[in-house]
Amino acid sequence: MAVDTLTSIEFFVTTVQAGSFAAGAKRLGVTASAVSRRIARLEDELGVQLLARTTRSLRLTEDGAAFLDRGARIVEEYRAATETLKGARKAPAGALRVDAAVVLGRALLGPRIADFLRRYPRIRLELTLRDQFIDPVAEGVDVAVRIGELGDSALVARRLGEIRTVICGSPAYFRRHGRPKRLDDLARHACLGFLRDGRPTPYRFAEGRLPPAADVEARFHTNDTDLLLHGARAGLGLIYSFDFHVEDALARGELEAVALGEPSLAYPVHALYPRSRHLLPRARVFVDFLVELFEARRKKAPASP
Repeated sequence: MAVDTLTSIEFFVTTVQAGSFAAGAKRLGVTASAVSRRIARLEDELGVQLLARTTRSLRLTEDGAAFLDRGARIVEEYRAATETLKGARKAPAGALRVDAAVVLGRALLGPRIADFLRRYPRIRLELTLRDQFIDPVAEGVDVAVRIGELGDSALVARRLGEIRTVICGSPAYFRRHGRPKRLDDLARHACLGFLRDGRPTPYRFAEGRLPPAADVEARFHTNDTDLLLHGARAGLGLIYSFDFHVEDALARGELEAVALGEPSLAYPVHALYPRSRHLLPRARVFVDFLVELFEARRKKAPASP
């Protein structure tokens, strides 16, 4: 395959993934007209129309949709091969695109990002936080970090460790309302709740038990975990959260964990990446960095309440 054709395929794939000629041009560092000409040249070479163009948007034709997946794989394999050769001769460098769950990125990754960038000064990190599961190949993501069990996937998964759930409240709240000692006691307490897709997330435990929704007085619901943390520290009620999200507040005495006679629930955390990316030096060192981070947490983690 000629290099010129490969470049045209890359322009096509990037433009479709970006959603417009302008957005694709921005990612590629060229003009929108240059992108349009490249894709038109590719269509002439293939003898088919790949994109149906309008004044406001573009959409894939049937032939374009059929070509996109294979074209994306071609581009990914080429990038991986060239990056691997470059990486054998020099330190990891270039743009590293990472996608992580929101609470994980804010509370666990965020405070350590500076350490990673100091260690690898030639890497440019692009970190996106969202809770939706994505297709890393389609979105050009090198590494995705996710919480929970994995379904069937063509992605490579490396287990980083696990996180546990914990219920806690402020000392002021416990002075006013007492401390719950059993699962049934939650019915008499104000429980702050997390909204996922507009619905309250139940308080779950290792055996799958959870208090009936009608028995939990939810004074405050939000889809932002930091707002829940603020509410708990302010004494609004109990918070059900991941251990890493509340560990600083627990260490400072702003929150106190409670034991309800039920084992806490453990969730695995994985780094996910396309098979074509697992040899990229910049992706490999970032995953190794995540492994170090979780190993350090495991060694210093206190016993569960």
